Amino acid sequence: MTPAHFAFSSAFMLGLMGLAFHRIHLLSALLCLESMMLSLFVALSLWTLQLGSTSYSAAPILLLAFSACEASAGLALLVATARTHGTDRLQSLNLLQC
Repeated sequence: MTPAHFAFSSAFMLGLMGLAFHRIHLLSALLCLESMMLSLFVALSLWTLQLGSTSYSAAPILLLAFSACEASAGLALLVATARTHGTDRLQSLNLLQC
């Protein structure tokens, strides 16, 4: 395993462990998801550069666009839950309450 592969896999695993173990606030969960997506973006970009093929060059940009859409939807959900529930703590959120 090259150092680049180790760095990207450890960055992804750190984001995954942060999502699994530090789920106190909704914002921290969203930041962990965003770090996972950015590590995938960098890994996909380097993979495309290593292949040297132009047929896969649109995939990292598409992943980055989906990541931006996911971040905006997550922040909109964060604002909506903060307005309705008064906090962004995940323990206080109830799916049955509207």
